[in-house]
Amino acid sequence: MDKLLTEENPETITLRVRDYGFKLARFRLLPPSLQIDLENARLEGGQLVYNLEQEKPAITSQLNLDFDELSFLQNNLRINFEQKAVKTVNIESDIRLNFSIGYSALEEMRLEPDTIRVSGPSNILDTLTAVRTESIRINNINSNLKGTVRLDKTGMDRVTFFQDEVNYSLRTDKFTEGRIEIPIELQNVPKGNISVFPKEVVVFYQVSLNDFDKIKPSSFKVVVDFKNEIPEEGYLLAQVVQKPDLVNNVRLSENRIQFVVKR
Repeated sequence: MDKLLTEENPETITLRVRDYGFKLARFRLLPPSLQIDLENARLEGGQLVYNLEQEKPAITSQLNLDFDELSFLQNNLRINFEQKAVKTVNIESDIRLNFSIGYSALEEMRLEPDTIRVSGPSNILDTLTAVRTESIRINNINSNLKGTVRLDKTGMDRVTFFQDEVNYSLRTDKFTEGRIEIPIELQNVPKGNISVFPKEVVVFYQVSLNDFDKIKPSSFKVVVDFKNEIPEEGYLLAQVVQKPDLVNNVRLSENRIQFVVKR
């Protein structure tokens, strides 16, 4: 159903029932509840109109009464509603990963699909930008991952999800540490004869064993930018501004680069 019931709606209907006294007393002491299927209600004047006489068989069967023993003191129930809004939002992973020693992910966790359609009141969907998966932890990972995870619906009772779970996958491989010596490039050098020490730094990185031979020194770039000078300390910070996509956990053997300006 593409409609949401509002809070201001009928909570009871009044019936005239002909039956034995003890049975009527039971109804008075323990008023029964009814389930009303609004799929058959008609739209009229911005309301749903539920015809009680037309739906009498469904009502009498729930009350365990004979059809002719019951009559209604009103013809219809008029139900207020609001139209559901529909929106597509992102899905964010709350899957926590712990790898076995020497193993790591080759890429980010993939969710399929990575978006989902939801419907609900406009005032809720206006501020809803993403939904998260349920929080799960996967330990001792040493191979590719694949599975399903349910979406977290906590606090979203009035929001309808077009699906309840998504697939996840992650490519995993055994990693090793590599090291390459890279010369430092100077940027925004002031006038004068500049001398820096050290002139080269060692870049440490992690890489899949299968990709180890693909990593070349030319794939890295380490710079010292004189815009970032800290005069009272007498050093600048080296930064890795270029690296291969195949590596992660990149760090430098030394990032404080001393300098002297000779004028």
